[in-house]
Amino acid sequence: MKLLRSLTVIACCVVWAACASAQISLTPPGVQTPPPAASKPAPKKAPAPAKAPTAAKKAPASPADKSAQPAEAAPTDPNADLVYGAYQRGQYKTAFELASKRAQENNDPKAMTMLGELYANALGVKRDYAKAAEWYQRASERGDREAMFALAMLRLSDRGNVGKRDEAVKLLASSAKLGNPKAAYNLALLYLDGQTLPQDVKRSAELLRVAADAGNPEAQYALATFYKEGTGVEKSMDKAVRLLQAAALADNVDAEVEYAIALYNGTGTPKNEAAAIALLRKASKQNSPIAQNRLARVLALRTNTDDRLEGLKWHIVAKTAGKGDLMLDELLAQATPEEKTKAQEAAKKWLGTTQK
Repeated sequence: MKLLRSLTVIACCVVWAACASAQISLTPPGVQTPPPAASKPAPKKAPAPAKAPTAAKKAPASPADKSAQPAEAAPTDPNADLVYGAYQRGQYKTAFELASKRAQENNDPKAMTMLGELYANALGVKRDYAKAAEWYQRASERGDREAMFALAMLRLSDRGNVGKRDEAVKLLASSAKLGNPKAAYNLALLYLDGQTLPQDVKRSAELLRVAADAGNPEAQYALATFYKEGTGVEKSMDKAVRLLQAAALADNVDAEVEYAIALYNGTGTPKNEAAAIALLRKASKQNSPIAQNRLARVLALRTNTDDRLEGLKWHIVAKTAGKGDLMLDELLAQATPEEKTKAQEAAKKWLGTTQK
C-alpha cells in the first residue's frame, strides 16, 4: 500500500506539483517524471512552498516566492542605507519619503525598486499595482535585477492589468542572467510547467542548478527530486541527498522530511536514526502532516511508554490534517484507555496551541 504526497513548487501564479509516492514504511517518496516536452503536465492544487515559493515563501515564500523583495541598499551609500534602514524598522512612510526624494533627484534604481515594493504591498502608502509596476519598470531599465524580478512576478500574476507573460519571461531571464537566484528558480518553474514556455525539463534543471548553487533552498529541494528520478539530469541519489541536506539546513520543511527519511533508511547517506528523528520532530512542529505521520510510525512501535504516547499523539494530529494511517489506527485501538486519553489530550493541547 502506498501513500501519496505532493511536492509543490509555487511561484506567484505559477503552480507546478509533481505527485510523489512513499511506502508506508520510511521509504523516501519518489517523484514521477514529467511528461515529454510535447505535452503539458497536469498541474495539481497543492498547499503553499514555499516556500514555496508564493513567489513568496515556498516554498518558497523564501524566498523565491515573494512578489516583491525589498531593494538591496548599496552599503557605500549612507542615504540609501537610510531608506533601507527605515524599511527594516517598519518605518514605511519614512522609507517612502526618502526613496521618493532619491528616485526623483538621483534617478537611483534601488530607491525606485523600494517605491515599487511599498506600492505593491501597501506599506506606508495605498496599494497601487500600476504605480508599483511603473517604478519597477524604471528601475529595471536602469539594470536593477530585483526590480526585474518583482515586475516579472507582477506581470505573471496579472495584478493591476499589467499582465504580459512574454515580457515577464524576458524580465526573469534578464534578472537571472544578472545573478538573481529567485529569478532563475521561477524561470525554471515556467520551463517545467510547459504553459507559458514550451516544456523543457533539461533547461529547467539547468536553471534550478544555478539557483541551488546560489543557496536557494526551494531550488535545492526541487533539483533533489530531479536527481532522485533522473528528470532532466542523470539519476544520482547521492547528489539528491546532498541537496536535500542543504535545503533542510536552510529550514525547507519538505527537505527536512525527505532528508530525515534518507537518514533513517541510510539511503545515499550513512544511517542515523537519532538525527532522522530529530529532523522529523522539527518538521512535525512546523505542521508537516507527512513528518507527523512518519514520526508517529517510528515512535508508536517503540516499547518505551513516553515514545509510544508521543507517537500516538502525532498520529492523531496528522490524521486531523488528513494524513490517516490504518496501521496507527490499529495501534491506537490496542492502547489502554489511559494511554488513549493521554495521547488524545496531548494532541488536543498541540492542536489548540497551533490554532490560536
